[in-house]
Amino acid sequence: MNRPIRQVAYFCADVRKAALAHHAAFGSGPYFVADNIPLRSALHRGVERPLDHTSAYGQWGEVMIEFVQQNNPGPSAFHDLYPEGSGRWGLHHVALFVDDVDAECARLGALGFATALRAEMSDGFVFAFADTVSAYGHMTELYAPAPVLTGFYDMVAQAAKAYAGGDVITTISFS
Repeated sequence: MNRPIRQVAYFCADVRKAALAHHAAFGSGPYFVADNIPLRSALHRGVERPLDHTSAYGQWGEVMIEFVQQNNPGPSAFHDLYPEGSGRWGLHHVALFVDDVDAECARLGALGFATALRAEMSDGFVFAFADTVSAYGHMTELYAPAPVLTGFYDMVAQAAKAYAGGDVITTISFS
């Protein structure tokens, strides 16, 4: 079972500011920002809760980098690590491709890593966060490499290869 890290994600207060700062410091990007990502459902530790978040996605060498902010108050897998109002932010999760999200959540659950979030986007795409904080200091995101996802990853990587300066931020929409 070889599951390389596909993405490193940071929780922050402002994804655009964080992406611009990371680009200036490390040359990552360009970034694609999706505001208020629509979710059909979000189960935080088994309880249905609203989750409104915005993410910036860019390439940093061989790995995608994400900056994510939570737009609504309340409990979430993000606030599990960075409590609401604390003013703290930092590494939140790494992401892996898995064949079956629910089966992997069950496998990791049997190892003591509870599912902190299971969410479904409006198009039916499912992702989850396994709470691996006690072992690794961060959550682990799980998703299946569906064409919509791998196509997005490819587009972000190609944009980085072709980037010759100019706008660092492009706003996109997930519907």
